[in-house]
Amino acid sequence: MLEEWDLVLRVVAAGLLGGLIGYDRELEHKPAGIRTHVLVAAGAALFVGAAVLVAQSSGAAGELAAKADMSRVLAGVVTGVGFLGAGSIITQGDRVRGLTTAAGVWVTAAIGSVIGLGYWILGVAGTAVVLLVYVLSHIAGRMRRDHTGDTGDAGDTRGE
Repeated sequence: MLEEWDLVLRVVAAGLLGGLIGYDRELEHKPAGIRTHVLVAAGAALFVGAAVLVAQSSGAAGELAAKADMSRVLAGVVTGVGFLGAGSIITQGDRVRGLTTAAGVWVTAAIGSVIGLGYWILGVAGTAVVLLVYVLSHIAGRMRRDHTGDTGDAGDTRGE
């Protein structure tokens, strides 16, 4: 049974995990950094956790309706974050910028949602995967620069 203080812990934990993801984006001077990722993760956890509290209070008679409401809440989180992500994607000629930022915000909302539902291991594992992708991306960029002497700026269409 989820209590309000349990939800507070989930929201704080989701915010911290989102902050870890946002830290890399902050270091890269991207538009969505620590604050954005913390807010997205904490907000998703808060919406989902609040829906769990409402579902609990509906009792056995409202269990089916509560499950349907949960899917609507999750769909609302995904839709709202989709608008945030879409706002960060910019096309300049044949270059597309902001895809990684949009994807980071999207996955951060997913992590916040699963933490809000109480799936701690899944949330931590999702965060670890995202951070691994960022580390591998940095390594690949460094290897490319070392191999070609390229700074990575001209013609880079990786979606950053």
